[in-house]
Amino acid sequence: MSLKSIRLELARTPEFPSGNAACGYEFKAPLDAKGHLDAGQWSRHKSSCVVRRFWQNEDEEHGRLLHHRGHKWVFSYRPGDEDDEPIFRFDKHVFVPGEYVSVTEHDGITRPFKVIEVR
Repeated sequence: MSLKSIRLELARTPEFPSGNAACGYEFKAPLDAKGHLDAGQWSRHKSSCVVRRFWQNEDEEHGRLLHHRGHKWVFSYRPGDEDDEPIFRFDKHVFVPGEYVSVTEHDGITRPFKVIEVR
């Protein structure tokens, strides 16, 4: 199984009524044939499951996609849990362009992101 590169961009929010392509995430993850995250394959390729967070007027952050017990997925940028960004029901989402996911970011706010690209 090969890893997929997935791009998420900020969807509509009160601050950005049209969304914002300058805010989002690019990450690598194994997907099954239906487009769901594959936790089994993740465990075999976890060192390659990286994430880049980009946000207008901020420095990029680089980290990893981590999977914890209980189907919990997070983006993590440093060792420990303090900076982890939990991803709501990430294991249930289908990663195809046009779908949406929610990420709870560093500031504690959960924001919607649109899947823009999967390659």
